[in-house]
Amino acid sequence: MMELFNILEVGISVLLIFFALAAVLSKKLLTGIVFLSVLSMAAVAAFALLSAPDVAVTEAVIGSGLVTFIFVASIRGLRKAGDGS
Repeated sequence: MMELFNILEVGISVLLIFFALAAVLSKKLLTGIVFLSVLSMAAVAAFALLSAPDVAVTEAVIGSGLVTFIFVASIRGLRKAGDGS
């Protein structure tokens, strides 16, 4: 049982590092936002694995949901403003 926990812990840690680097190094803004959202969901899994369900739920709602929505809405607003309308 402890080996499975360690394997999951290492796997989620690798995913966190991968998606953080992918978000920072992505060329397109929308792609970076998607990677940040996936990174946040991986953090939810890490918090749940560490027996912190309250932090996991908060991260899921605010980190993945609300922040992603705000980023995408901001990009859409900037694109509309740049159209000259």
